[in-house]
Amino acid sequence: MQDIALISEHASPLAAAGSTDSGGQNVYVAHLARQLAALGHRVDVYTRRNRHDQALVVNWLPGIRVIQVPAGPAHHLCKESLLPYMEGFGNFMLQFMQRTGQRYDILHANFFMSGMVAQQVRAATGIPFVITFHALGRVRRLAQGCQDGFPDLRFMIEEQLMREADCIIAECEQDREDMRTLYQADTRRMETVPCGFDPDELWPVTVSARDYLGLDASEFIILQLGRIVPRKGIDNVIRAVACLRAQHGIAARLLVVGGNSALPDPVLTPELGRLQALAQQQGVAQSVTFTGQRPRATLRYYYSAANVFVTTPWYEPFGITPVEAMACGTPVIGSAVGGIKTTVVDTETGYLVPPRDPASLADRLAWLARHPQVAQRFGWAGMRRAYRHFTWREVGCHVAQVYEKVIAGVAAGQAGAALQCADAPPLRSGLA
Repeated sequence: MQDIALISEHASPLAAAGSTDSGGQNVYVAHLARQLAALGHRVDVYTRRNRHDQALVVNWLPGIRVIQVPAGPAHHLCKESLLPYMEGFGNFMLQFMQRTGQRYDILHANFFMSGMVAQQVRAATGIPFVITFHALGRVRRLAQGCQDGFPDLRFMIEEQLMREADCIIAECEQDREDMRTLYQADTRRMETVPCGFDPDELWPVTVSARDYLGLDASEFIILQLGRIVPRKGIDNVIRAVACLRAQHGIAARLLVVGGNSALPDPVLTPELGRLQALAQQQGVAQSVTFTGQRPRATLRYYYSAANVFVTTPWYEPFGITPVEAMACGTPVIGSAVGGIKTTVVDTETGYLVPPRDPASLADRLAWLARHPQVAQRFGWAGMRRAYRHFTWREVGCHVAQVYEKVIAGVAAGQAGAALQCADAPPLRSGLA
């Protein structure tokens, strides 16, 4: 049994999924913590406190505590604003460990700023750390250009973390290749471990999904689910729905699930206003339904109710939602970027299309609308693939093996260093 600290400065496992800074990383940390605890490990998750009424320590689930660190003001801040508070985050973590007598066998940093905290804690305690980046600054800059809110300093921090981490967990082959080519990272110190889904949470709801959601049984339904931010390419999907009607004569219902509130509110979710205006401009406002944020317990109904799940971001380090859709037996059309190229097998579990290309997306949507048997075949193939390769249980077991390898390697290195010291000749005092 190991004592494990997961560090996730902006992505709390307690946050509601789908809000602006609550997406795949939150899901990753939450499910990884659960699986590690199920394997018998003790897990503490360190995340930033963003409300005054939050308890310092939350006993979340058996074997899992969430420590909500008072680093910066106790209200929501976008992750691009958090860099100045990371030293304080690390200081608090060290103080908490000292005050409570808590000792960890390993630290697992999630995102580059959590990596800064892990560096600080390792320097003070000697505890080894691994890191999952979840996104890379240079890839983000290539995709977003001047819309990227992080400073260039991020690149140097990531380079240093790749040199100093005891192990880097890449989420897919593209992630691994980006670190190698854009950062000259040593792939010998990398392990590739994907993200996953929970079979106890997501499965095909084949009979009652549309009834449960109050959806028309006869409509061709396209689902877009996740954070409502520009890089997710939801505007591309809206344009494709318009093209689907204009060029192919097919009417479709687009469900856009996500946001910072239960009801769609452009004030709370700024990107939402732009998307609503775009739908109006494209003449498909009546065919696009923005649902607002939805609890995870209801997501299987949305995935199952859809004829096809679509996700066409500009870049995506891994992308958990395609795997979740596949787990529910729904075919996926995704942009050929990042981890989506790993999860979606083109012409087998769905289609890969270029990002920012609504016409190509509309062509694939039209094909699936006209060939429902093909769509069903893709859906079942995707479900088999999800269960074979992408369950959180498998992810948790693999990550635990990475921890064991790192801990054993550090222990062996320390033993070797001690042996070298014991075999070394005595130092001369310098006196005759």
